[in-house]
Amino acid sequence: MVAKISIGSSLYGALSYNGMKMNRDEGRVLGANKIMLPADGHIDIARMVENFNLFMPKTGRTKKPVLHISLNPHPDDNLTEQQYEILAREYLDKLGFGEQPYIIYKHMDIDRHHIHIVTVNVNEQGKRLNQDFLFRRSKKITTELEEKYNLHKAQREKISPDMPIRRIDPAGDLKRQVANTVKMVGMRYKFQTIGEYNAILSGQCKKAVVNF
Repeated sequence: MVAKISIGSSLYGALSYNGMKMNRDEGRVLGANKIMLPADGHIDIARMVENFNLFMPKTGRTKKPVLHISLNPHPDDNLTEQQYEILAREYLDKLGFGEQPYIIYKHMDIDRHHIHIVTVNVNEQGKRLNQDFLFRRSKKITTELEEKYNLHKAQREKISPDMPIRRIDPAGDLKRQVANTVKMVGMRYKFQTIGEYNAILSGQCKKAVVNF
């Protein structure tokens, strides 16, 4: 299982990204903590923002209080929605965010179903939660969950020249995705000048960024 963590400043952006998918029937809300969910299933994004703001200080020094996490089990892990929710809650507990307000979404807009979580990294007193070695701790947790629930182990993706350039996932690790694109361009093309390299790289990156 692969976990991707994005830390940002826009609570509305994270909630809107997920809420619009739910309202297009491209996903389902699996659960929440401290956040009231609509009985009819329709996500009112503005109201979700208001719910989160009840647990956040009006003023604070944390410039990026929003965590947008995706949990991506292996496609061969046939999980029920209850199992997805259990994984998400246990992951957050181990990461130290189990008492925070959060919403768990299941995305079904692609064949590989996966989870998105929106939460915040400041408590009601405005104190930032411990983020030391956050990504290292996250990797340790996903490994523990793989072993506990007998999930397929995450494998490092190998880049080859014949791989298609994938769509950029706004909720994913943008730096890693762009780095992979640059590497693939270098493997596929030969250049005689820096100008040729820049022209091809610009076209490939543009295609990767706008085609999502």
